[in-house]
Amino acid sequence: MMLTFLFLSFAALCVLRVPIAFAMLISSTVTIWLQGDVPLSIVTQRIWVGLNNFPLLAVPFFLFVGQMMNEAKISDRLVDFSRSIVGHLRGGLAHVNVVVSMIFAGISGVSSADTMGVGSVMIPAMEKEGYPKGFAVGVTAASSTLGNIIPPSLMMIIYAATAGVSVGAMFLAGIVPGILVGLGQMIWSWRAAGKLGIGADQTFSARRVVRTGRASALALLVPVIVIGGIIGGIFTATEASVVAALYAVLLAVAYREFSPRRLYAVMEDSVGLFSLSLLCVAAASLWGWLLAFYNVPQSVVAAFAEAGLLSSHYFVLIFVVLVFLVIGTFMDAIPAIIILQPIVGELAASVGIDPYHLGVVIVLTLAIGLITPPYGLCLLIAAELAKMPIVPAMRALIPFYLVSLGVVAIAVLFPDLVLWIPQAVMPQYAP
Repeated sequence: MMLTFLFLSFAALCVLRVPIAFAMLISSTVTIWLQGDVPLSIVTQRIWVGLNNFPLLAVPFFLFVGQMMNEAKISDRLVDFSRSIVGHLRGGLAHVNVVVSMIFAGISGVSSADTMGVGSVMIPAMEKEGYPKGFAVGVTAASSTLGNIIPPSLMMIIYAATAGVSVGAMFLAGIVPGILVGLGQMIWSWRAAGKLGIGADQTFSARRVVRTGRASALALLVPVIVIGGIIGGIFTATEASVVAALYAVLLAVAYREFSPRRLYAVMEDSVGLFSLSLLCVAAASLWGWLLAFYNVPQSVVAAFAEAGLLSSHYFVLIFVVLVFLVIGTFMDAIPAIIILQPIVGELAASVGIDPYHLGVVIVLTLAIGLITPPYGLCLLIAAELAKMPIVPAMRALIPFYLVSLGVVAIAVLFPDLVLWIPQAVMPQYAP
């Protein structure tokens, strides 16, 4: 009875357009109050437990790195470097858009920062070169989702904290799928450029590669420092985020884009964005505890077993993909992971699915939600930068949806492809 009230009250609040974090807090608190045999003090206790998680400290620092990279105009240097590498291909600027997003993803781990930083440079440049505005918005929004797949990734940090697995191993598991998504987007861009009659952006020049590589070399060291430090056991993922933040400040100084006022503005923006994430984490933590209190994960597993649906782990993974595709369309990834991971994690464990494999499938699927209205944060930002309606941009995004879904299918069918890097580099986390 109370579980039904929990879901119905949450749905009603969402229909009334109450922010999801507040909807979860209100519905959970009222349910506990009506339950009667659970003290209301559990609300503050569970919120504290949810927030008192060391890996979460990495979130504000990676947010800061993304903001500082944009403020210091690092994205301009990365665009120049990417253009020197792939600008000679047919549809050169579209390839540049994808490649710079892959590089930026390895620096910040924040898709929205990628969309803002890369989109503000690439969308006007693509329009100037004759690319349709819808295609420019589509490739910018789609490629920016790589920020949550290629390490460091905030989604993976949240998943690792919720599932109790290694952040470093999760980062490594995202490398191959992220590269596959990027390559798929480049292949489609090459084909689309041929249909549009758009050629190369420029001829290839090894001298230009060296020159732009030198100009962006310091920025390109960020993913090396982060991933290399974690793999080498020099520091944890959380400590790596602090090192990356300090390095970003030094980069701003080296590139003469630093001032105390700008530093304060970036810190203020990062804390503001982090506070939104923390509110979602706090609310989802309480909500997740209530689901566990009412034995929802165990009930879901029992229902699947009774229906004979646990005979294949592929079916469970397909179910997970479908659930997160729908949820990611309407909800931010952070509360989605915290709310549903205990349920799908229990379900996956019952059929022997590796938690790192499950995490990659979840992150890949939720990344699609970043370009799917009504939530579609990356799509909304890219469309706003181009000053165009959402619907035309969505038409251009359809092939990119198929690319992402194709990589999700590959991740589901070939877990060894996802897990071979973490198993090789960090064998202590091998299944």
